[in-house]
Amino acid sequence: MSKRVVFLLNLLIVGLVPTGMLYAAQDELGAGLVNPGYHEHPAWFKQSFLDIREDVSEAAKGNKRVLLYFYQDGCPYCKKLLETNFSLRNISESTQTFFDVIAINIWGDREVTDFAGASLSEKQFAADLKVMFTPTMLLLDEQGEVVVRLNGYYPPHKFSAVIDFVGQRKEQSTTFREYWAEQSPVAASGKLHQDSSYLQPPYRLAERAGDKPLLVFFEQKTCSDCDELHGDILKRKESMALLKQFDVVLLDTWADTPLQTPAGQQTTAAEWSRQLDVQYVPSMVMFDAGGKEVFRTEAYFKSFHTQAAMEYVLSGAYLEQPSFQRFVQARADALEAQGIHIDLMD
Repeated sequence: MSKRVVFLLNLLIVGLVPTGMLYAAQDELGAGLVNPGYHEHPAWFKQSFLDIREDVSEAAKGNKRVLLYFYQDGCPYCKKLLETNFSLRNISESTQTFFDVIAINIWGDREVTDFAGASLSEKQFAADLKVMFTPTMLLLDEQGEVVVRLNGYYPPHKFSAVIDFVGQRKEQSTTFREYWAEQSPVAASGKLHQDSSYLQPPYRLAERAGDKPLLVFFEQKTCSDCDELHGDILKRKESMALLKQFDVVLLDTWADTPLQTPAGQQTTAAEWSRQLDVQYVPSMVMFDAGGKEVFRTEAYFKSFHTQAAMEYVLSGAYLEQPSFQRFVQARADALEAQGIHIDLMD
């Protein structure tokens, strides 16, 4: 039976059989579908038939390149790559723009057609390429040649530079070493920016006193955009005045911090983040006084848009104007009319 047929049958099974029954059936066969330590890959990873030459050709037709991601279940640095790097919007979006990402299990038995057209297992393919660490990533050009090889985990600021270097075909004019020196990206601080004015644990968000709306920051320690948000944008006078009108909570989106949601559910920060489908950090999720989510931001915003988002909720404008962009434009026009020039990137 061909790889393509097996692949499609697997998709059919996963789509039609309840998860519990599928796991039980796999266990009876002695091969569990999800191993201990498995970490779910982003939905935008390519569902490949693992014919690498075909993948390279298809990517090139779409003006993309191929990124081969070698992983293993239970690998803490693979987990960090997926949860830390790919939860940052700039990395997620640039990777999707420039690459088809194909995951290869270094101990897997799926059939791979390699660069020479030979058929072999994932584990043999990884061994032939001398993959010694996980994650290992091979970033390929249009001929299937390796442009950059990453043996191990790279922190976001350096990983992002690699994605841009290969994705924008910079190797045609410079070396990565020279490109890195020119960019000089700054590493994230590695800390959460908690503040004494924020609500403190235990977080019982359904029992808040008063009638302020609730603003929840979902962040992570390795996040340069979070550093900028708290180190600059939220320290501005206008931001501070708006922030004081909220009950504010800052949560690590990956932490097991216990909390009670505005709806009264007992959960953790990580589980609530998953339930709310928070995809990126930092995200600002805002709730009305009754605990209903009314607005969120999930993108890189400078001060004007960050302040506009808070004002959109505080003023109740979201009730009358469903388009945030129209609200932003009206706000900018009003400020300009007062002689206050707006620089959207300040």
